[in-house]
Amino acid sequence: MKEQLETLVGLMVERGIHFDEAVNEFEKKFIKRVLERFHGNQSQAARLLGIHRNTLSRKIDLYKLDSRPHRRA
Repeated sequence: MKEQLETLVGLMVERGIHFDEAVNEFEKKFIKRVLERFHGNQSQAARLLGIHRNTLSRKIDLYKLDSRPHRRA
């Protein structure tokens, strides 16, 4: 995993991605994945992320993430 991260960081640097943009994109993807893991349960997701549920809620709004549980057809 460390090698994959090094490769990704290298590509981002080569392409001129700004630090803030990289951090925001990582945070957005990380939060989205955790929400999916807990089927949209913000309390459980916030606990795993180590942040307050209100902070998570603000980040969901900021990144325009869908935190509703996904139903299987």
